Amino acid sequence: MDASMAAGSDGTAAGTPLLPGDTHLVVERYESMVYGIALTHTSCRGDADDVFQDVFLAYHRRQPPCRSEEHRKAWLITTTLNCARKVAGSSWRTRVVPLTPQDAERIPEQFRFASDEQNVLFKALRSLPENYRTVLHLFYFEDLSIAGIAALLGLEAGAVKMRLSRGRALMRDQLQGGLFDE
Repeated sequence: MDASMAAGSDGTAAGTPLLPGDTHLVVERYESMVYGIALTHTSCRGDADDVFQDVFLAYHRRQPPCRSEEHRKAWLITTTLNCARKVAGSSWRTRVVPLTPQDAERIPEQFRFASDEQNVLFKALRSLPENYRTVLHLFYFEDLSIAGIAALLGLEAGAVKMRLSRGRALMRDQLQGGLFDE
């Protein structure tokens, strides 16, 4: 049996297309992806929870016709990005100010990763402008190709390459003098 037919965390084969009414299985298969994108773009667990719920509620209500699992994944990514942008741009969110500057920098305890390196990387990633943060997240965490990201975001492949390059440079600048210097 090849790797494309390996069982997914939901017990179905990873490459097996899901039927339109399989919302529960879609949630199980894509929950970490949707929540990761939501958290990266909102930097707040409560907002990420809201985005997560909105995305899967929209999926359940609309039952979008998906030609393939890649199409379903693209629909979920696009919907997650749109919901996260809506939350980030809400009038309430733009008027909220942290109690202290340190509160804005601090990663809440429930967001602690297994290592200090992962925590530092997450903090640096969430501090980037959205256009760089989005392509870096999709490329490194969701394993999308440059062409896939370009199609998903409606950009040229050259623009995605440029954003990846500039995003990496910004991350490198932020990480200098810390855990990643040798």
